[in-house]
Amino acid sequence: MKAIEESCIAIIVFSEDYASSRWCLEELAKIIESKEQKNLIVLPVFYKVDPREVREGRKSYQRSLARHEFKFGKDSEKVKRWKKALPMLGICPGGTLMMGKDESELIQEIVNKISTYLDRPLHVAKHPIGIYSRVTELKSMLKLESNDGVPMVGLWGQGGIGKTCLAKALYNALFRKFEGACFLANVRETSKDSKCLVTLQETILNDILLPQQRLEVSNVDVGSNLIQRRLGCKKVLLILDDVDALCHLNALAGKGEWFGNGSRIIVTTRDKQLLTCHWIDQDHVYKVEALSNSEAHELLSKHAFQTHQIRTDRVDGALKYAKGLPLALEVLGSSLCDTTEDVWESTIKKLSRNPDKDINNVLKVSFDGLDENEKEIFLHIACFFKGWAREHTKKVLDSCDLETIVGFDILIKRSLISIEGGILQMHDLIQVMGMDIVNRECRDDPGRCSKLWLYDDVVDVLSRDMGDCAVKAIVLALPEPTEMRINPDDFTKLRRLRLLILHNVHSSFQGPICLPSELRWFEWPGCAHENPKFSASPKKLVGLNMSKGNITEFLKQFKAFQNLKYINFSHCELMVRTPDLSCTPNLEELDFSNCKNLVEAHESIAYLDKLQVLNLSMCSELSVFPNVLMSKNLRVLNFYHCTKFERFPDISHKLEGFEVLFLEGVAIKELPTSIENLVALKIMYIHDCKNLEHLPSNIYKLQNLENLRVQHCTNLIEFPQYENSVDSCMKAGLSNLRQLNLTGCNLSQVEFLENLSCFPLLEDLILSANNITTLPSINKRDHLVRLRVRDCHQLQEILKLPSSLRYFLAKNCESLQNIEDLTKVHSFVHGDLADMVIDSHGKMPQWVLPIEEGFLSFMASKDLYDKILGLVICYVLNNDRLGRPFFQIESSVNGKMQLSNIENYHSRLDSVHLGIEYAFPSKLWGDVDFVQIDRRYLQFGLTLSGESLNKWGVRIICKQLGEDLKVELRDNQLIDPALLYEVSNELTDSPAESSLVHEDNSSIADRPEDLQDSQMGTEEHSQTGSKRNHEFISHPRHAN
Repeated sequence: MKAIEESCIAIIVFSEDYASSRWCLEELAKIIESKEQKNLIVLPVFYKVDPREVREGRKSYQRSLARHEFKFGKDSEKVKRWKKALPMLGICPGGTLMMGKDESELIQEIVNKISTYLDRPLHVAKHPIGIYSRVTELKSMLKLESNDGVPMVGLWGQGGIGKTCLAKALYNALFRKFEGACFLANVRETSKDSKCLVTLQETILNDILLPQQRLEVSNVDVGSNLIQRRLGCKKVLLILDDVDALCHLNALAGKGEWFGNGSRIIVTTRDKQLLTCHWIDQDHVYKVEALSNSEAHELLSKHAFQTHQIRTDRVDGALKYAKGLPLALEVLGSSLCDTTEDVWESTIKKLSRNPDKDINNVLKVSFDGLDENEKEIFLHIACFFKGWAREHTKKVLDSCDLETIVGFDILIKRSLISIEGGILQMHDLIQVMGMDIVNRECRDDPGRCSKLWLYDDVVDVLSRDMGDCAVKAIVLALPEPTEMRINPDDFTKLRRLRLLILHNVHSSFQGPICLPSELRWFEWPGCAHENPKFSASPKKLVGLNMSKGNITEFLKQFKAFQNLKYINFSHCELMVRTPDLSCTPNLEELDFSNCKNLVEAHESIAYLDKLQVLNLSMCSELSVFPNVLMSKNLRVLNFYHCTKFERFPDISHKLEGFEVLFLEGVAIKELPTSIENLVALKIMYIHDCKNLEHLPSNIYKLQNLENLRVQHCTNLIEFPQYENSVDSCMKAGLSNLRQLNLTGCNLSQVEFLENLSCFPLLEDLILSANNITTLPSINKRDHLVRLRVRDCHQLQEILKLPSSLRYFLAKNCESLQNIEDLTKVHSFVHGDLADMVIDSHGKMPQWVLPIEEGFLSFMASKDLYDKILGLVICYVLNNDRLGRPFFQIESSVNGKMQLSNIENYHSRLDSVHLGIEYAFPSKLWGDVDFVQIDRRYLQFGLTLSGESLNKWGVRIICKQLGEDLKVELRDNQLIDPALLYEVSNELTDSPAESSLVHEDNSSIADRPEDLQDSQMGTEEHSQTGSKRNHEFISHPRHAN
């Protein structure tokens, strides 16, 4: 019952025999209670039963209820609750699955419905002070109890007041009450043109409908009609955040009639007039007020944490300046965090000179406290790089002689920027403040500003002759392709220009474009010009990106580029050969990916001493590559899908930094013996190399290799033997290898595994889909944790498995013979082998006690329970070609359901399979407190259920029992003695050295014919074993 109380969703599968189980009906009544009291979401599924039988209590449901009435009496309150619950859930919207219908359709429908409710809460704030009281006020305004009409509510307030945080908190509190929900963030920033509005319309439709295939919209008008048509009958929650134009509202939520009755539309904006123009009356406009003094004090204290006392007047001065604005309190508080009192005094005095200035001045306090390095980084992010990738921005700013790593760190601590998922983010107000600082350099003359990011300003500067131009950086990232007239010498006038990035800028001028020599970073994807030219003075360029351009080849263009580190010529489909890069000694990253007509890589590419990353992926015509690779600092080499690449280069000397090698879909027949010089290699992927016939034996010399995947290389018939490459200086071959994956490589023997001198630390071994007939003895590989040999159809024998093995998969190995040896109890007594799935022809090991009734129940005292080490649970699954075989384990203590953490999904099975799992008592029954429950004996229950489950059994592994405990068990008949498997006490803490007291079929006493119910005061628990069809999803701790 605790699982129901902690769940946010309950799925009930009504079957023909559902009502025969009083436990199912008891849980059903609990679900009804949670539904009424806690808004538990209930999804009923009718499996091969008519919903009317459930709702009206007919047929099997009528018979079952009659039996319950006979047992408990017609006036039983318990039976009355059950009879009341059935019709209430029988009319809930769910799915109906009748005999002969496709189960996969119902499963997909259930998944779609659950997906609507799970994993959707939004992050609100680090310190959500004052938010939830306002959520309560908004709930009242929304009148959630009414399903009449579609109220629209506006959240209005100045920037930084907390509108977005409040809207997120409101969304989290409400979204489960609707059939679909969508929080559309940053509408103002995202809706810069009609194409962006189309994207937002698509987001609304896909977030709410959750279609199997993403819906696409061709234009705004089509999108508006589609929203009306598809959402007009749905009760939805739609929040539009930061709207600043009426056209946004008209396109995204034109009228309330677009949505089903009971829907709620919420809009956050800085413009109150916008809400009025959209027919949102004043009663539905919620003004987001500043925080109260106490709330502001608490929020400031959270951000301005102090290790020493600050005088009250200093704190009051800060609060007076921030005036309850949450963003100002956060920024100011972070600036004052753990500073001395004199810093507080100085800061407050500085603010006291301008007490009534707007939010820009509040935010500028943090900016004024920065050093020049951090100021420049901040202004670059505010003007250019908000929403850009952190790593790319770092390279750009580093090229401009800024110390970016420390700069990012300081800006994050000052709450001026954040990094979310590797993306630079900044609050709108902070960004506006930064832009304002740059604009103040000269508002009337963009040529005297250091940074330009607006189209008109760039055109203005380029169109006139400039004297002393101050522009150092231009980043023009336009939302859609835009024509701009750029003459060949326009940029040479900007003698101080260091940074030039042009996205979606098209110029009709043909021929080379001239660039100033001070330029550090040039990025123009899709540039139609020929190769750029630079002035005759020394070149300072660090980054060059002309991807998707018309580049054919470079001749002497790179002769003077001593500082160049990054080149991106990806997607340059006219390029046939790479340029001569011998005069770029500092080059670190080189990207020629997707140059589909690239045939030849210039010899110089192999001699770049500082080159770290070389990406030639998807260069499908590449056939000429240097014979020798000399780049001593290379870290990553990618030849993915270079289908004509036939010869891997020789490695002439040891490469100390080379860590990752991708060889997927290439035409190589072998690797050179010099592969041993990749001494730092950690990851090597060789995938789908159909021509690869063998691997060099000295591959064993790669002492740092951790992950080796050689997959689907169908001409590779053997893996090299370690004996062929004995090296007196080596203690072991591939000494650091953790994972070896040889899936689908046509191997017929794997004797190399017997040699313990190779890969001694191997943890994960995958030999699936090979032609092996025998797996040799690997029992001494004491680090091996996972072994997979699935789809080895000729595999007949597995000799010995190591005691360290925790997971063993042998699905669809129908020729396997020695199953009994693999499933001995010795492997499981200490939980050494925790999970096994094997093609078993439906047989369970003899040492496992079959559970004939489908339900296991036993009594245990604290003394006995403390002796239990774990349970070995054995199950047999039928083949299921329609879906993924699934079962789950449910457990109970004294009839109270526990939230079991054990669920099992399996991929398609071609035949009947055996699975064995080891589970610790705490995983099944949680922390059991005998004292708190105040019972000497507790009743423990265990059930396995699932459509593909054929049969199951259990054996309890325990420490040796004392004579007194044995007598107690025998006299009280608390547990079937045959369930217990004892191990010696002195070895229970040393699994590797354990020896068994009993043989596989032994027990501490003869098994009685029937289990007896205990009479120790515990409520009688049904052992009929009817498979319960409840599945609880606890939020947010739902099972993986």
